[in-house]
Amino acid sequence: MERLYNFSPGPATLPRSVLEAAQRDLVVLPGIGASPLEVSHRSPWFREVIDEAVTNLRGLLAVPDPYHVVFCQGGATQQFSMVPMNLLRGADTEAEYVVTGSWGARAVHEAEKEGRVRIAWSGAAQGYTRVPASEEIARALSPAAAYVHVTTNETIEGVQWADVPAMPGDVPLIADSSSDFLSRPIDVGRFGLLYAGAQKNAGPAGVTIAIVRDDLLSSVPDGLPSMLDYRTFVEHGSMHNTPPVFAIYVVMLVTRWLRDEVGGLAEQARRNLEKAVLLYDAIDESEGFYRGHAEPSSRSLMNVTFRLASDDLDARFVAQAAERGLAGLKGHRRVGGIRASIYNAMPLEGVEALATFMESFARRPS
Repeated sequence: MERLYNFSPGPATLPRSVLEAAQRDLVVLPGIGASPLEVSHRSPWFREVIDEAVTNLRGLLAVPDPYHVVFCQGGATQQFSMVPMNLLRGADTEAEYVVTGSWGARAVHEAEKEGRVRIAWSGAAQGYTRVPASEEIARALSPAAAYVHVTTNETIEGVQWADVPAMPGDVPLIADSSSDFLSRPIDVGRFGLLYAGAQKNAGPAGVTIAIVRDDLLSSVPDGLPSMLDYRTFVEHGSMHNTPPVFAIYVVMLVTRWLRDEVGGLAEQARRNLEKAVLLYDAIDESEGFYRGHAEPSSRSLMNVTFRLASDDLDARFVAQAAERGLAGLKGHRRVGGIRASIYNAMPLEGVEALATFMESFARRPS
């Protein structure tokens, strides 16, 4: 059967050329005689794979020298615990969290198990419709914080920072960038630690990428479980235990695609903006038939969220879209509505098809 246009928030659509390359290699790797699902993580083949994946990530993101790129497991949810275990446990200061959506709130919940946490700003009272303005952040943050944590893009509510805020003094900025990682250029040097589950833009579920500044490792307390200590991943090159070999192999293919076929993150950002504009125009020009969730200044280029006039209309929209090969549009179970996730690998043609359907459904919703 033909591939659907997959608007799922994750695991998300992957580039077709990446899938085809993985398919060609799946049964037997040329010159290896085994599948990438079978090859040892200690083999020369995988050493080349993980080295290229790291090199590609460093090149695409212009990662400065004093940073380590490591591959963890457990998704961003495990990072919600790893960050405070490594950077807050035993500290005599509190960590500050800027909460712009559901995932930021979950990060707070886990951090509170490890030390003192202060919510410096939260959009909960307004239903998570925006990120704070620069002046709000400047007033809210303390120069004495252990670190400040932000979520660069909230997948559920469709709220995204256009740019990360400046931090007071030398306070490390920590970011969950799972759902907009590799979608645009970003100044890694502004962060102490950046982490992302791969299953949005970087690869399949099962591997998490963390980029950590070297000086933060000196403050990690002793006594942490080995697999929850960033130093373990740095010292062992992400291979203290058996890493998710196949997932890292696909990350390598995706970063190669971004480098060679797309031409880098600036071009990918241009493509992502073009796609998002199509859908936001369809919302804004519908005369209220579609109601966007996020305020225009905080709209996500990755997750376009909106509602219709009733739950019944939402359900009919999703069902009729699926009949046309537009899959995965149902909003998150906590908030309902519609969510179109248009990550890097979603082709422009898929977004055009969705925008056309939105226009026709608005004219004849029955």
